[in-house]
Amino acid sequence: MFFSVENIKIDKKTVAKVFKYKKKKFRGIKFFTSKELNLQVGFMSHKSQHNIQPHYHLKRGKIIKDMSEFLIIFKGKIKVLFYNKKKSYVKSKILNEKDMILIISGAHGFKILKETEMLEVKQGPFIGTKDKKRF
Repeated sequence: MFFSVENIKIDKKTVAKVFKYKKKKFRGIKFFTSKELNLQVGFMSHKSQHNIQPHYHLKRGKIIKDMSEFLIIFKGKIKVLFYNKKKSYVKSKILNEKDMILIISGAHGFKILKETEMLEVKQGPFIGTKDKKRF
């Protein structure tokens, strides 16, 4: 299993990365995001008996200005709608089963096209109306 990567740009700024599922063999580790992004996305594929060296992550204070979210589509089909700073619709992208998306910044919405099951990962803590504005 592998994924092709498409950058979604609005006003010349990358606001999302779409990972479209491809039936292709892959071994090793591939990161789809730069080291500078506030949420890192990578894909690993290893053979049986492969060992990943034990490790832990150091506690460090970090400033996060954009709240990113990462979605994995397990089942179904969705349309992701992207909006500019003026809250005007700009473009959309269809995601199918096994596709993923990292929304880095900017306004967005979703339309469920087919019964869907998806996993969402985002930075916390999340404080409702202090962290999200609907329009």
